[in-house]
Amino acid sequence: MSIAILLFTAEGLSVARTIQATLDGGRIHGFSDRITDVDEIFTNTSQHLGDLFLTQTTIIGICASGILVRALGPLLGDKINEPPVVAVAEDGSVAVPLIGGHHGANAIARKIAQATGGIAAITTAGDLRLGVALDEPPPGWRIANPDLVKPITAALPAGEDVGLDSEVCDVHWLDSIRFTESGKWRILITSRRHALTAHTLVIHPPVLVLGVGCERDIEPMELEALAISTLDEAGLAIESVACIASIDLKADEIAVQTLANRLGVPLKFYSAAELEAEAPRLKTPSEIVFCEVGCHGVSEGAALATVGNHGELVIPKVRSGRVTCAIARANTPIEPIQRTRHSKGHLAVIGIGPGADNWRSPEASQALRTADTVIGYKLYLDQIADELVGKEVHNGTLGAEAKRTNLALELAAAGRHVALVSSGDAGIYALASLVFELIDEANDDRWNNISIEVIPGISALQATASRVGAPLGHDFCAISLSDLMTSQTTITKRLHAAAEGDFVVALYNPQSARRRHLLGIARDILAAERPPETPVVVARNVGRENENITVTTLGEFNVEAVDMTTLVLIGSSRTRTFQHGERLWTYTPRGYLDSNAPADVEQVKREVSN
Repeated sequence: MSIAILLFTAEGLSVARTIQATLDGGRIHGFSDRITDVDEIFTNTSQHLGDLFLTQTTIIGICASGILVRALGPLLGDKINEPPVVAVAEDGSVAVPLIGGHHGANAIARKIAQATGGIAAITTAGDLRLGVALDEPPPGWRIANPDLVKPITAALPAGEDVGLDSEVCDVHWLDSIRFTESGKWRILITSRRHALTAHTLVIHPPVLVLGVGCERDIEPMELEALAISTLDEAGLAIESVACIASIDLKADEIAVQTLANRLGVPLKFYSAAELEAEAPRLKTPSEIVFCEVGCHGVSEGAALATVGNHGELVIPKVRSGRVTCAIARANTPIEPIQRTRHSKGHLAVIGIGPGADNWRSPEASQALRTADTVIGYKLYLDQIADELVGKEVHNGTLGAEAKRTNLALELAAAGRHVALVSSGDAGIYALASLVFELIDEANDDRWNNISIEVIPGISALQATASRVGAPLGHDFCAISLSDLMTSQTTITKRLHAAAEGDFVVALYNPQSARRRHLLGIARDILAAERPPETPVVVARNVGRENENITVTTLGEFNVEAVDMTTLVLIGSSRTRTFQHGERLWTYTPRGYLDSNAPADVEQVKREVSN
C-alpha cells in the first residue's frame, strides 16, 4: 500500500521524517502552504483524508486522533478492506492504531514507537489476550474465511477447546496459543481448497510456487487462464501461491508481470544456468527448450529452484498453446520475496473516455487493474475511483502535465506498472504525444527500456456526436483554441483552412475565464464560408454528471455560454437537422443517396413489401 504521513504543524516535521525513514517510504503531506519542505500540500483536511482512505492509502496522522476520527468516521463500513490508520503524537511519544489494527496498523504503530522512543497503544483483544492476532498472519499467509476470526478469538480465552490441523510444520506465529486434540473449533492450515464450514478457520500458507514459461508477446489472458485452471483442477488454493517464477529472459514479458499483479504475489527470475541445475529433478525435460534457452525446463525448473531441495513438484509442466506452467510445493512457508531487480517497468497511457463507466473500454479497465501506480489529473481520477483501490495514486492539477508524465516515466523506469490517465482518448489533445516527445528528447536508456502501450478511449468529439446523431458522417477536423502552446496566428490559419475545405469542425478548449476572444473569431471565420443555418452543437460535461447539450445554428451561436468543459461542433455546409418524434437529430450526409441511390431505395421498398 502507499503511505501518506499527514503533518499539521511544522513542529512535527522531525517526527514525520523519522517515520518516513522507518517505514522505508511514504510521502509527507503538509497542511496548507505554511508547511514547506514536504512532498504534497493539502488545504481541505476532511476531503484529503477521505480521498486517501477511499484509495486504500495507509494514513499516519501526526495529530490528535479526533481529527482522523471525525474525518473518517462517515466512511467506515468494511473492516476487512479498510486501510490502516494510525494517529501519532506530535513529539512521537504515542502511536495509536485507530483503524485496521490487524491489517497493518498495529505493526506500523509498533515500528513508529520503536523509532521515536514512544509507546504503541495497542487495544485489539487478540493481541492483549492471546499475544497474537489471528487475522494478522505473517506476510504471504491468507485467510479464507476471516468472519470466523472473531468467534475463535473469543473462544480461546474463554477456555473452549480449539484444535489445529496443519500441513506445514512451521507455525511458530501461533506458538502462544494452546491447542487441544479435539473441540468444537478448528484451525486448518492447508494449501488445498477446502469447503468452508461454520467452525473451521481456514488459513492458506505461502508454500506454492507457480513456474511459468511462454513465447514472446503473448496475450496476458492466455497465461492467466492456464495458471488458474491448473490450480483449480489440482484442487490447490490460489491463496497459497507465494510467487511466480520463470527464466530471466521473461523478466520483461507483460503476460508474466500481469499474472503476478493479478495474483498479488512477487516475481522470481533465474538464469538458464540456475535452472539447468534443477535438470535431475525435472519430470518433463526438453532438448528443444535446452537448445532455445540453455536449460532443459523453464516452468518446472523455476518452481523447483524456488522451493529448494526439500520441496517437491506437485504438478508437472502443463502446456496450452504458447504457454506452460508447473507447480511446486515447499515443505515450509516461503519467506517474502522482494520485487525482483529484473522486473521491467511498464507504462500504459490510458484514455478513460468522457467519464461514464460504460464508455470506458474493457482494455482500459484491465490496464487500470493490473497497474500498481496510477497518475492523472484529480478530476479524471475521481471518475475511476472504483479502479484505484489498493494502488499508489498520484494526482495533480491542470498545467502540470509535463511533471505528471515525467513522474510516470521515472516510476516505470524503476520497475513499476504505471497507468497514466487522460480523459477522452489519450492520443487526442492528451498525454500520449507528450510521453513520446519526452522519451524522444531525453534518449535516456532507463526510459528506453520501458515497455509502453497506448490504450484508446472514446474522444469528446465522438461522445458529443453520438448524443445528437451523426454530425461526423463526412470529413471533419479538430482544432484546439488554446493558445497556451499554439500561437493565435497558427490557430486562425487552421480555422481558415477548415472553413475553406468545408470540414465539420470540432473545437476543443474553446475558451476559459481568461481566454475569451478566439471562439468568437473562430465563429466568424467559419460563418464567412457557410450559411447561418449551419447546425452548431454545444456540449458541456458530456458523459458526466450535469451533462448539457444544445443544438443551435451558426447565426444564433452565443459564444459567451461556452466554457472549458464544453466541446463545440460546427457543421459543414452539408450538415442538417430534422425533428424525429421528440428528438432533434443532426447529421452530415456521406453521399450514399446521391446519383442513382433513390431508385435503389425504391427497389428495396418494393422487395420488402413483396
